[in-house]
Amino acid sequence: MKRTRFGSRDRLSRDAAELQRLSTGLSESGGKLEDSYWEAQLGEMVDSLLKNGAEDDINTALDRLFEANPRAHDELADMVEARAETMRMDAKGGAFDIMLFTAPVLAWSRFSIPSCPVPKATVEALATHLGAHVFGADSRVALADFLFSPDQLPRSFCDTWLLTQSLGETALAGQHLAVDTNGMPETNRFLSDVRYLVGAIAVPRGKPLFRWNEKDGSKEGALKEWIKQGSPNLEALLTGCAWQPLLPDAYHAGCRNADRLSRPYSLKASVAFLQTMLGLMPADIRAVVGPCYDRRMEEYRVGLGPKDGEDTYHGIVWPLLGAEDEATDAAGEIEAVLRECGVKDVLFLDHHFPMEFCDDCGAPLFPNAEAELAHAEMPEQAAANSQALH
Repeated sequence: MKRTRFGSRDRLSRDAAELQRLSTGLSESGGKLEDSYWEAQLGEMVDSLLKNGAEDDINTALDRLFEANPRAHDELADMVEARAETMRMDAKGGAFDIMLFTAPVLAWSRFSIPSCPVPKATVEALATHLGAHVFGADSRVALADFLFSPDQLPRSFCDTWLLTQSLGETALAGQHLAVDTNGMPETNRFLSDVRYLVGAIAVPRGKPLFRWNEKDGSKEGALKEWIKQGSPNLEALLTGCAWQPLLPDAYHAGCRNADRLSRPYSLKASVAFLQTMLGLMPADIRAVVGPCYDRRMEEYRVGLGPKDGEDTYHGIVWPLLGAEDEATDAAGEIEAVLRECGVKDVLFLDHHFPMEFCDDCGAPLFPNAEAELAHAEMPEQAAANSQALH
């Protein structure tokens, strides 16, 4: 996934240098035919590096291009993502396009949000609804039998490529993928988070991938039917949670969309949490918003507390994503979401806060009305009931 990168000073390998050359050529191309030439060359090399597990060469090239040639960086990032989440396979005399996808679910709970194995019957039901309402009529759908947290998704492009291969083979075999949970990372506990169903489709080459690629389909209709038909099967997986299914999409696009939509969802969840736990109505909440910087502005932090006091009961991090920077009107979006929730007292601080965290528990510190970064602390009785939530 495209992310902010700061330059690496590692010695450039021959493969990393060639990635830079091909990406630069593509970024400077003047027409579709030349694009096709560079894309074929770059795609073939990326395929080879992914297959051989050469993650360091890919990341080194991305790091160097991020500083030296942002346009070439984006071309390479797009190509690596595409080659990690798609491939072609032959089966029973036919040629198939394979695409890794994710079906994200936004969720919040005052308890732990589960990440867990998915029972076989539930996997089959979810795959059936995805095939009927989200993907093209000729697609074969395979799901991994686990509900993933962000911490448990593949951590590299090469790992993503391996998962695409495994799920693609599984889809062509008409089966689903059993996930080995040994050594799986622990899930960080947050009030609001994303959970992911991950799978792959196998589609005869040239056939529609998605329902909205077909003449009578649309993204709006696909999402509506997925929510209607898929939600009953998610209910048992998300006990004690409120949740909102998002539109399934290609793996990296789906993850990016979930990152973007999780920010307003987290704000709404936090306001609802304070109302549920403390009886603190939205109109009685003060929100204090401040920008936080490292080498550049990285995120806004929002502290929530009573408008007639100085305490900060809860906090939300609103990270800047992709190409967003100080010029992006994230502050306006934050204010709009808070006011939609009924929070009327919104204070924006004109202050450059550092990226500070609690020395004891590692939680981010949040701005208060005194323009200081403070630890978010629920009142003692409510904190005992909700445990620690960051």
